[in-house]
Amino acid sequence: MFEELQPEIEDLIEQRRFHQLKETLATFEPGEISELLEQLERDDALLTLRSLPSDRAATVFARLSHDIQLAFVESLSPDGERLAELLNDLNPDDRTAFFVGLPETVVQRFLSILNPKERQNAIRLLGYPEDSVGRLATTDYIALRPDWSVEQALRHIRRFGAKSETINVIYVVDKNWRLQDDIHVRDILLADPEATIRELMAHRLVTLNADDDQEKAVAIFREYDRAILPVIDDNGVMVGIVTFDDVLDVAEEEATEDIQKLGGSEALDSPYMATPLHTLIEKRAGWLAILFVGEMFTATAMGYFETEIAKAVVLSLFVPLVISSGGNSGSQAATIIIRALAVGEVRLRDWWRVMGREVISGLALGFILGLIGFTRVIVWALAFGMYGEHWLLLGITIGLALIGVVLWGTMAGALLPFILKGLGLDPATSSAPFVATLVDVTGLVIYFSVAAFVLSGTLL
Repeated sequence: MFEELQPEIEDLIEQRRFHQLKETLATFEPGEISELLEQLERDDALLTLRSLPSDRAATVFARLSHDIQLAFVESLSPDGERLAELLNDLNPDDRTAFFVGLPETVVQRFLSILNPKERQNAIRLLGYPEDSVGRLATTDYIALRPDWSVEQALRHIRRFGAKSETINVIYVVDKNWRLQDDIHVRDILLADPEATIRELMAHRLVTLNADDDQEKAVAIFREYDRAILPVIDDNGVMVGIVTFDDVLDVAEEEATEDIQKLGGSEALDSPYMATPLHTLIEKRAGWLAILFVGEMFTATAMGYFETEIAKAVVLSLFVPLVISSGGNSGSQAATIIIRALAVGEVRLRDWWRVMGREVISGLALGFILGLIGFTRVIVWALAFGMYGEHWLLLGITIGLALIGVVLWGTMAGALLPFILKGLGLDPATSSAPFVATLVDVTGLVIYFSVAAFVLSGTLL
């Protein structure tokens, strides 16, 4: 759809038919417009955004990538009315997200053109630590007093509801703005007009603390299956609310970061296409160099068993088969455990239970691969006369080595995330390549140790 619309938009811009452009875009949702703008040439995207009404432009602006947001703001007059309207119309949480990462002098300039109320909200939200729940909060919500009647509450909702992020949930605060409870709007609509708000309070409140890490917010939203949660400070004072769409963005960012780390790279701070090439190289070079140095130990291990290899060259044929199986099993285990830790399915205290399960899994998987490896040697020996007179012992060596290497790889992959978590590090840094490198080196030791034991007196 966007591919079909893009030429039409470009023609309208080229012909400067902005009124028709505005009418065309009026039929689309803000998310659809932002997706379209991301595909247009930068100048065309800015002109299109400028053609939108101020309040709609703010909604679309919040969904754009940060580089396009910054380009649009820079295209507006610093002291112009349009810039002031845009920044004031942004939801507080979206405005905070835009300000984060900008130079302090630029933020101060933007703050100076906000109206007093929005400036106060922006300064308060920016005061919370980076990646904290407070940075996600919006101050656009409805608050009631517990001694108000339902009729008073409804009048208040009608008066201020249009400016609220949502009116599905209404919050009850005391005179010092300490949060008392939350009430679904349907309970207010169905209540006796003479009843008080206090009578409707069920005291089943779930809250977020403004200083909590954003990842904790994701876990709480998931646990309680909420669409909106209130945010309070250490004194119980209402800071704002966080909605599920903001939490989804956090969950996506965290998942993206973990996936990038699992691939053996530092996490990117911006989208791939917006990341400068030199930054992309820097993010990947460090881990790649570390993994390369680690793989050097594989050559060292091969050198240590040079005598065995010289006596039985056939052993070298199966080196890639054996050690890659260990690396693959380790990568599987690491990925599963990292994800389980990330979503709270397992905790540090569960490490011994996890290891018990992985030992059994490793043995079973090793036996399956060992049986396949043993069968492969036997079939090739009988069908093609390969591997000499000691083919049976060689098959046993491959089978036992695979059991040992796969078991070790599974245990290493499962244990490393727990060790890193216990040290206060991100478990995702025990990436699949890192686990594979570790198991490559140790797998060679296991393989040739098994070979030395089984083949002693024959090939060795």
